[in-house]
Amino acid sequence: MNFDPLPEPLVGPRGQVRLGLFPDSVTTINGRACDYRTPMGSPASRRARHFHYKQFQYLGVISDDLLIGCALADTAYLGVAFLYIYEPATGTLEEHTWRAPLGRGLCMSDSPVNGESRFRRGGTDIVLGYLADGSTREKSLTVRGAGLELDVVLEEPEGYQPMSLCTRTGVNGWVYANKVAGVGLRGRLRWRGREWSLADLANVGGHHDFSAGYMRRETFWNWACFSACIDGHRVGLNVSCGVNETSVNENCLWLDGRLIKLDGVSFEYQRDDLMAPWRMRSRCGRLQLSFEPRGEHRERLNLGLFASNFHQLFGVFHGELRLPDGTTLSLSGQPGFVEEQYAKW
Repeated sequence: MNFDPLPEPLVGPRGQVRLGLFPDSVTTINGRACDYRTPMGSPASRRARHFHYKQFQYLGVISDDLLIGCALADTAYLGVAFLYIYEPATGTLEEHTWRAPLGRGLCMSDSPVNGESRFRRGGTDIVLGYLADGSTREKSLTVRGAGLELDVVLEEPEGYQPMSLCTRTGVNGWVYANKVAGVGLRGRLRWRGREWSLADLANVGGHHDFSAGYMRRETFWNWACFSACIDGHRVGLNVSCGVNETSVNENCLWLDGRLIKLDGVSFEYQRDDLMAPWRMRSRCGRLQLSFEPRGEHRERLNLGLFASNFHQLFGVFHGELRLPDGTTLSLSGQPGFVEEQYAKW
């Protein structure tokens, strides 16, 4: 695999953004320092520089016993946070969404390595934290309020290779994306009169997404991921279609912390019935999966200037992953997520 030199920070002193696929996480995403232009090549206005910059951070817990997703998003026009918890055994789903005009109460970290993102609204406090301690890194989530207490810590072990890239977007934009999957986690959940030790959940793993940049004003994408133990290996998957595909893409799987790139991935599903089975295939032939949805978290909002039609489905994967050495990992009932989203922001 060929990597580009790791920049630090992402934007250089003359406003130039470093594009490419990097061997590690970029420590500082100083996005608003870039030389942002209009489509006609003139320097963008101060207002455009502020309102066109977007940030999104997400942490997911994947296991046979519980599926948890929590996100913070800053679109400049609107700050959004959501949290859902799904228990497959009972079919219980609890969902919460909070919105804050102009991002009031929301503060986003400019680093996927060190820092803190926080959202406060009413009696709810959500914190996404990033900590590098020597050769190991942790990504954490704390939620207080909404009738529950949640503490999660994702552990990136020494030598772990995150998916770290920056791609050109449209005529004058770019996106930095940092993805982590195939990692263990610890923590606890107090919910509906019960308490769980997250490290003791069956087949548990974590996923994290840190994305920021001058994204397309209007876009549509699909995405899928899981994080698990399969045949004694820590395995993770992150694939998408519709975003981060200029020169390089974000499609990859992890085997015991080693990053394995995948070619383009197609998503086949019924847009009028998202709960019908999905199929995903990679052009390199390493990924052949089907997905059976079991539940859904959705957000739909149309404010004219800002719009989102978001569907994140949780369910189980079946199929095969073929490794570079020719061996095959078989999946049968592996929990995970798929997603469809339209965004205008």
